[in-house]
Amino acid sequence: MRAPSLSGSPRITVEPVAALAADAAAWDALAAGAVAPHPFYTRPVVAAHRDHGLCHPRLSAVIVREDGRIAALLPFALRPDITGLGAAIAQPFHSPYVTATTPLVADGPGLEGRLDALVEGLALASGGRPWRWPLLATEGRPGAGLLAAMERAGWQVGTVASFERPVLDRRADHDAFLAGHPHKSRLKDLRRRRRRLEEAGTLTLESTTEGPALERALEDFLAVEAAGWKGEAGTALRSRPQTEAFARALFRPQGDPVSVRADLLRLDGRTVAASLALISGGTAYLLKTAYDETLRAQAPGLVLEEAIVRALHADGFAGRLDSATLPSSALESLYPERETIAEIVALPPGAGLISLERRLRLARFEHRARAEAKRLLRRG
Repeated sequence: MRAPSLSGSPRITVEPVAALAADAAAWDALAAGAVAPHPFYTRPVVAAHRDHGLCHPRLSAVIVREDGRIAALLPFALRPDITGLGAAIAQPFHSPYVTATTPLVADGPGLEGRLDALVEGLALASGGRPWRWPLLATEGRPGAGLLAAMERAGWQVGTVASFERPVLDRRADHDAFLAGHPHKSRLKDLRRRRRRLEEAGTLTLESTTEGPALERALEDFLAVEAAGWKGEAGTALRSRPQTEAFARALFRPQGDPVSVRADLLRLDGRTVAASLALISGGTAYLLKTAYDETLRAQAPGLVLEEAIVRALHADGFAGRLDSATLPSSALESLYPERETIAEIVALPPGAGLISLERRLRLARFEHRARAEAKRLLRRG
């Protein structure tokens, strides 16, 4: 599917993601040079989902091209949704392992025009249907710019729900982080819990990014996660061969534009907490964390998170930590900064007879029902 364009203007296409294999270098270049790069719409992460059946089988992408390069990209699918009363609407690609859905948009002069072209492509891709858009960072340059471009094009936009995700920007050193921290009591509590762990044995941190050490770290993570409540609920990565294979494909050295990091907290050599991160654009997204639930009172998961903060300032492996969490994260008292994450419903001009207000009511009802189901599952 192709939109007409004038000579020298952005060229808008909608095409299967599978067809982008021929543009691998251009996709990678966009991911590295985007206004707000994130790993979830990079080629290797999307490929891991596709190869293991964790995305829509007809996953497509809205693509804006300029001068032979990919200037903007958004993977998406059409699927039935409550906001369409069961009819298909458009949704950006997301999964339980995707925590950001901001489009990849090339930085530099002409950004506003690229966003206008992308919004034109969104209407083309959905055939005039609404978009239901989760996990959009609405205050960053691309997210705010996307909403502004929708307004210029006459779209109606409403917010289903939003929350403040904890993030942490690296300071000059760890002492500076401690000096400016707004929750001194939380840091004191974490030191106390760390001491309690140290009373039980030798506590060590192991960090790795490649080779056999990374493979062992992944095995440890899978084992610790499966031993906890997620294993009992059947939602651990190891609970299904499909998701275990996906994890092995995702958390392996990828090279640019995504790298992988694993951090393990060991007590007398035994892993009691593990964290797996994807690093892109100078931000480490702490995508998966698990801890030994028999040590819940000592909070080994949070002790590990605090050790990662120390490592960030000692090693400089990233400029920012993104908690990659949903609302009510335990990291809210450790990470001082916040990023607003929203779910929106966006209607292009002429998008059917159902009002925006009614679609928002339906989406909010579903949002509350899902949140309650997750709460009950955790309690289970």
